[in-house]
Amino acid sequence: MSENKIGKVVVGLSGGVDSAVAALLLKRAGYEVIGLFMKNWEGDDTDEYCSSRQDLVDAAAVADVIGIDFEAVNFSAEYRERVFAEFLREYQAGRTPNPDVLCNSEIKFKAFLDHALALGADHIATGHYAQVREFLGEWQLLKAEDGTKDQSYFLHRLNQAQLSKTLFPLGHLYKRDVRRMAEEAGLPNHARKDSTGICFIGERPFREFLARYLPRQPGEIRVFGTDRVIGQHEGLMYYTLGQREGLGIGGVKGAPEEPWFVAAKDMTQNILFVVQGHAHPALLSDDLVAQNLSWVSGRAPHTRWVYAAKTRYRQPDAACQIEQVDANGCRIEFAAPQWAVTPGQSVVVYESRVCLGGGVIAGSAVRPESVF
Repeated sequence: MSENKIGKVVVGLSGGVDSAVAALLLKRAGYEVIGLFMKNWEGDDTDEYCSSRQDLVDAAAVADVIGIDFEAVNFSAEYRERVFAEFLREYQAGRTPNPDVLCNSEIKFKAFLDHALALGADHIATGHYAQVREFLGEWQLLKAEDGTKDQSYFLHRLNQAQLSKTLFPLGHLYKRDVRRMAEEAGLPNHARKDSTGICFIGERPFREFLARYLPRQPGEIRVFGTDRVIGQHEGLMYYTLGQREGLGIGGVKGAPEEPWFVAAKDMTQNILFVVQGHAHPALLSDDLVAQNLSWVSGRAPHTRWVYAAKTRYRQPDAACQIEQVDANGCRIEFAAPQWAVTPGQSVVVYESRVCLGGGVIAGSAVRPESVF
């Protein structure tokens, strides 16, 4: 290694502008940088919805312009086993999982990290908008400077060993500055549109994709709290709490002209319950129970302290207290009712800008009749 190098870092290059600028900044900082493209999905490469081939081309072009070594690694087997299989199990159970959270903990910061260390890397880096710091001998995960792009929610399951090896070069930057840097450096993907969703679904209709693996199971749609049937659903796995679109409910005799929302699922009787109005009490929860907990420090937070939490990405922080923590999970109580708290999604707890960790939402503790 030449004298001006301050360490070897393997950067996950996705083909997007964020990871490209992350690699650029590390190269300028004096690191020995290797770009690595992760192929996490197979089976849809000829499909109009999957862009993995173009992603690879763009990532390779970025590495060439920056002047770094580049390789591609296929993690699709690990992805199917550790992420996609769990994704299907959760939907089949009527919950709404967040595969991006699992992908980060199982693929990007486990399989990818192991591969990078085998290459002799001192660190790995990604284009995530988050920050990591060492504080009093402990590694902390912090929110990004750009609050509109902060991705700490998706990273909350990272542990001390993973964070100690991770760099987030974009954590102190705003997205507009990242694009400007990419353009000024002549990166070929500087104007590329940000990707949305996860590769194996892409922009395709979600229900159509899920039906490939989980066959339709039609059943009744009923008004919440009654036996009144007002429609038919195609399968409880295709719906999530708070969903408004795609319910197929037209004008209902005797009902006001207000939109319908999914309020609950009865998995035993295969019934979808709906309510009218965004502010309906059945859509609000004062607390929740979370399981499969993961705390960044390795220790559970103090109970009864005032924290903030998100029950979904891009949600404003909600003041809360952790009422109890045990081997089965924890109960979190909110200062104000939260809308459409959804089993399968993650609840992530913060103390100011520090992400403490979180768990998978199992349901509401005070309104169990709404989660079957």
